[in-house]
Amino acid sequence: MNVKQAANVLDLLEFFATHRRPASLAEIAKHFEWPRSSTFNLLGTLAGRGYLYEPKSRGGYYPTPLWSTIVQQIENADPIPQQLHGLLKVLVQETGETAVLAAASGACALFVDSVEAPHAIRYTAKPGKLIPLHVTATGRALLSQMAAADRASILRRATFERYTPTTLMSVAAVEKEIKKSLERGWFEGNAEFTTDLGGVAVPLAMPHRQFAVLVAGPMFRVKARSAELAKIMTREIARHLADSSKEA
Repeated sequence: MNVKQAANVLDLLEFFATHRRPASLAEIAKHFEWPRSSTFNLLGTLAGRGYLYEPKSRGGYYPTPLWSTIVQQIENADPIPQQLHGLLKVLVQETGETAVLAAASGACALFVDSVEAPHAIRYTAKPGKLIPLHVTATGRALLSQMAAADRASILRRATFERYTPTTLMSVAAVEKEIKKSLERGWFEGNAEFTTDLGGVAVPLAMPHRQFAVLVAGPMFRVKARSAELAKIMTREIARHLADSSKEA
């Protein structure tokens, strides 16, 4: 699903985040190849609602702090626990690989926080990234926390596309891997979505929240360390949850 007007607003925000300077109507219209009339209407609407302003007369448009205020209010209402970001930082220190916090969003796993490894060659995982739930260890760790009927509904509608030679290609294969992973206590990624990238994911259930924590990197570094990574993750997750319960 792609609602054009909504997509245009998001594209515009990403444009300003990349360019970090005011831009004129003509420049924005040319960049996106939008009709000038549509660009004028979009910019006028956002400016009229207080989301854009002109730093100087005819100096171009730029987002106002209202965006930050709105986002902060949303985050404050139901924030991601700060200790989970601390957990990711510790996992990077302990494993040397990228650590990610993910949550389910429809049929996808959404990366909501991440701390990247210090290596030049590493798993790059930006917040906001979406990956199909059934394809990766992260997604399967999230699927494992769902009610059977909900998981079945998602898998029934999933598109089983061959991303790599190791991609699981059926509902039965995914369910078998989930069962095996639950018995083992952790979920293994075997380059099923991106060639040469793998890792370990662990379910993380909290009150009113269901997350998965992933530690991932290039297969040549993480494949032989899967059990070791899982042990570190299990230990640190237990410690952080215990610390957070004491604070509560």
